[in-house]
Amino acid sequence: MRLLITGKNIEVSDYLRDMITKKSKKLERYLKPETEINVTLSVERNRHITEVTILFDGVVLRAEEVTGDMYASFDNALEKLEKQIHRHRTKLEKKLRYEAFDGQDSLASDDFERKIVRTKSFNIKPMDVEEAAMQLELLGHSFFVFTNARTHQVNVLYVRKDGHLGLIEPQY
Repeated sequence: MRLLITGKNIEVSDYLRDMITKKSKKLERYLKPETEINVTLSVERNRHITEVTILFDGVVLRAEEVTGDMYASFDNALEKLEKQIHRHRTKLEKKLRYEAFDGQDSLASDDFERKIVRTKSFNIKPMDVEEAAMQLELLGHSFFVFTNARTHQVNVLYVRKDGHLGLIEPQY
């Protein structure tokens, strides 16, 4: 397991580096030895942001946490990654070490499998991005699918974590 720790607007102390290295070792039971883990630490005002990205065999796992304390941010991001691994373990089992899931795990075993419980059909009318943004706000959803009147392509408008909007435009 290769661990790359970088800091943006922060000097990564030896103590912080050692703590991250030590706590990251608990992921070793899930990952192959050649797996790369990128940890990016940054500080914006009084927000301590930790981003952890795991790259292996074409699969990317990512967790981001923002708190007032860098140690808590890293702990929460690590916990999110473990939950992702457990949630998707049947899909990832072939890419991860098989023995990682034998026996008891530190997290409770969740055999929850996501399934489609509702299918919704609706008519899509061409509209501009501003009208789609207004519809998104009126509906109170986190995303809105529409046909862009300018490009005549299906687009997705979504609410980002920072509260602003994002637009997904497919390229064929």
